[in-house]
Amino acid sequence: MMDKNIFNLLLLVLLPLISASQVAEEVVPPDFIKTITFKSNTTQGQLPILKLGESLLLEFDALTGNEEDFYYVIEHFNFDWTPSNLVKSEYLKGLDNQRILTYDNSFNTYQIYSHYNLSIPNAQTRALLKSGNYMISIYDDYDELMFSRKFMIYEDLANVGVKVKRSRDVKAIAEKQSVDLVITTNGMNLNNPLETIKALIIQNNNLNTAISNLKPQYTLGNELIYRYDTESAFWGGNEYIFFENKDIRAANIGVQFIDLQELYHNYLYTNISRKNRPYTYNPDINGNFLVTVVDRDNPDIEADYAMIHFSLQHNELIDQDVHVYGNFNAFAIEPLTKMKYNPESNRYEAVIELKQGFYNYKFVAVDKKTGELDEGAISGNFWETENNYKVLVYYKDLGSRYDRLIGFGEATSLDISN
Repeated sequence: MMDKNIFNLLLLVLLPLISASQVAEEVVPPDFIKTITFKSNTTQGQLPILKLGESLLLEFDALTGNEEDFYYVIEHFNFDWTPSNLVKSEYLKGLDNQRILTYDNSFNTYQIYSHYNLSIPNAQTRALLKSGNYMISIYDDYDELMFSRKFMIYEDLANVGVKVKRSRDVKAIAEKQSVDLVITTNGMNLNNPLETIKALIIQNNNLNTAISNLKPQYTLGNELIYRYDTESAFWGGNEYIFFENKDIRAANIGVQFIDLQELYHNYLYTNISRKNRPYTYNPDINGNFLVTVVDRDNPDIEADYAMIHFSLQHNELIDQDVHVYGNFNAFAIEPLTKMKYNPESNRYEAVIELKQGFYNYKFVAVDKKTGELDEGAISGNFWETENNYKVLVYYKDLGSRYDRLIGFGEATSLDISN
């Protein structure tokens, strides 16, 4: 039998190794924290991809009305979201674990809330020094983790050419889109690029469905070529449905009627399954949202919250749950988004509290046993769908202690070709 002291010593040695290999996941916020948004110089979406040296702005609302204190912590990660070997002073100039100092209380709204702003760099956190993957975590006054969000910082060292093609898989040619890449290194000397270069392809700012760890198939001079048949293919999906309630007191785009109770209730038009219907082009913002309000100067604190009533005309799915899906909660599948089946009306129904604005959403099915997401089960998958693709290129040189993010490219499927 192992001596207790030896066992404890082994535990102390192994625990850091076990924790270091854990893959970081975003933490979903509690119900009283809403409307988490990122803004930067180059992106206004909910997935910030910054050039090294650019500033980042994180905003969110706390609906308690107590002017609570929140603190932020920033961590650096490898390509696969395991913690990097860098110590904090190597990737962060200044301090983190600081209180968020800038906030304002809502004005003239039924829902009382405080709107928080965190800008980086700031007086405490003066710079982020390395490229790569980052996670920002927000804690309350009791050191409890409220939520976390991923973001990326890249160095402009490689050109990333992105083209969207129809799938080369004949079985899925009507439902999938394939992404081809050409990475030009601009004279940067890359050691053994077939092993040290990795690419990540993100569809519509959704990290949950991203294709990772793609390696170049071959090199041509200073170009790395990716032309996979199936490995870089995404389901095409369908255009997002949308609604707008910037005038909370009147029916608007997608809103059938309203009701005032403790808050305004907005009842959306009932949707139907689009899986077996012809594809129709309908411009969207690829699942994102934008806070907006009429007759107000500052949407951050003057936009109100409303109870949004979603409904889907659909027969009950026995083995799957139905969820409302969009970037209003970073495409998370959680109890908040789960719809309940109403046998009397043969509808799935859900009520979600959202800030006034313009929202994209769709309905997805989730397997009750495996948790596998089927984005096209209700909306369908079409090769014609307009999707946005972002490509991140990582490089880990021989002997390096972290993955550098050396290139960023972007394309849409509007100009998709065979």
